[in-house]
Amino acid sequence: MRFSEQDKKHVLKTRFMSAGYWIMDHNKIVMPLVLVVCVLITIIVAVTANQKETLDKEAEQAAAVTAENEEAVEEETEVLQFDLEENAHPEINQVVRTYYDAQAEGNIEVITSLNTRLNEIETIRVQELSKYIDSYPVLDVYTKPGMEENAYVAYVYSEVLFSDAEEALPGMQTYYIGLNENGEYFINDGTYDDTIWDYIKEITLQDDVVDLNNRVAVAYNEMLAENEELNEFVAYLKEKINEEVGETLALAEAEETQNDVIPEAEQEEETEQESGQRVIKTVRATDVVNIRSSDSEEADRLDKAQIGQEFTLLEEKGNGWSKIQYNDREAYIKSDYLEVVVETEQSETGVDSTDDIQEASVSNSGVQASGTETVEVTESVRVRKSASTSSEALGTVYAGDKLQLVMKQADGWTKVIYDGQTAYVKSEYVK
Repeated sequence: MRFSEQDKKHVLKTRFMSAGYWIMDHNKIVMPLVLVVCVLITIIVAVTANQKETLDKEAEQAAAVTAENEEAVEEETEVLQFDLEENAHPEINQVVRTYYDAQAEGNIEVITSLNTRLNEIETIRVQELSKYIDSYPVLDVYTKPGMEENAYVAYVYSEVLFSDAEEALPGMQTYYIGLNENGEYFINDGTYDDTIWDYIKEITLQDDVVDLNNRVAVAYNEMLAENEELNEFVAYLKEKINEEVGETLALAEAEETQNDVIPEAEQEEETEQESGQRVIKTVRATDVVNIRSSDSEEADRLDKAQIGQEFTLLEEKGNGWSKIQYNDREAYIKSDYLEVVVETEQSETGVDSTDDIQEASVSNSGVQASGTETVEVTESVRVRKSASTSSEALGTVYAGDKLQLVMKQADGWTKVIYDGQTAYVKSEYVK
């Protein structure tokens, strides 16, 4: 059944009037409900408005914090971009001049008053190096601000004049210079906490510092390339200083242990007398090394021992040298370059007993590894055939590489196994 449009309107009107009559008849119930609904709508509108206002405020605050952080980052970046200044602080220049003059003189008292972080090896190295230095005729100090007030990252350009040399050799060294608790400037040449170390590295990578370091490196390399005599002297000096450091440490160690060594030697002598036997050791050269007439670098050189060449050991001396049997006479080789391959007990009748044959290592200056220890490379470095920067390079190892440790020597080198053979790397580049 279809309704016309007029019929639909009539039905709606009838229903609306019926609803109105019902509300009028029940107004005591309906009106309170209407009031409650109106109140609820008002509350909802107010809460919604407050929430919107709160969100708007939070958004504004977040935007303000972000802007402040960006400004702080920009300010921090600006701090790290100070220009490199040349000889701009007389008090810093004076500290550097005093420090370098003391190094040329070997004045350890003055050096340690300015730099309290020198270890025993570096102290010996400075003393030995001073024997070959005449002066530092040129010192220029380039600075950038440090992390604290009155602190500086200093790049010291120096020209060192060696004794009897005609030309001064250029060089560059980085220091962190600041005030101590007494308000006096002191030099920190490498013992930094991580924060300062990261700061120095970031400063050093800036263009003006990189350019300065490159200019000095080019000048250094060009001078050595043009002056063959100076180049040979520098290579000799590096090896000589390392040897002298090792000998000095060995002598100091021997003096400290002398009281212990003597009773042990007496005990061995008594044992040999009681048993009627003596121990014969055969040693083998681990590298090409000079054979000398006495236990001194200044002694006459008799020959060169080759890798793997064996000798009878007559005496292992406390000064870092070993007395050997060589061509029916006594001779000497640095103990660092020898290893024991055979120990035999020989009776007074000349019959050998090999029941106690064993291998050992001869070492008077360094810490012998167990054979399973490794060291990790901290920075790319050359691996050398012997403990000298002028020695043949066997290859290059990189940060993170691991090498089998043989021994950490007291002369600043670490003996390792590289490609199946004994080799050396500078100790400062491994840990």
